[in-house]
Amino acid sequence: MTDEILSNSGNTIETREYQGIGIRLVSLIIDNIIVGIIIGAIGSGMGFGMMTQRMVPWWIGLLYFVIYVGYFTLLEGSKGQTIGKMVTKIKVVREDGGQIDMNQALTRNILRIIDGLFAYLIGAILIWRSDKKQRLGDNIAKTIVIKA
Repeated sequence: MTDEILSNSGNTIETREYQGIGIRLVSLIIDNIIVGIIIGAIGSGMGFGMMTQRMVPWWIGLLYFVIYVGYFTLLEGSKGQTIGKMVTKIKVVREDGGQIDMNQALTRNILRIIDGLFAYLIGAILIWRSDKKQRLGDNIAKTIVIKA
């Protein structure tokens, strides 16, 4: 689905093509691999490798969550794209086409908690049902994902 932005004179100045589940999934897989490597390196450096038999403190899970959300928030809030989005040539913008800010990036990424339920089934259903292909995080943050 596309959306055309019109100038005051009625001339088309930009066409945006909303990006759906397939390309966004590829981007997410790439980003999750990168975040997994970062978290794995930090965990190993802290002595919490996968082979350990001891209990991992609760704050390690919180730290990993902060790193996960921070990765997406910092990259999208500053560049509109994570590394996965750069590879797949998509980006996050405001609904009006402008660059998103850090608050919008944080909002859309904190809501991954809900969108990501049941292996991102919630997010996928919301994208399928949305005219602008928005998951909950996009809808609340007033963002869209388009071709870069």
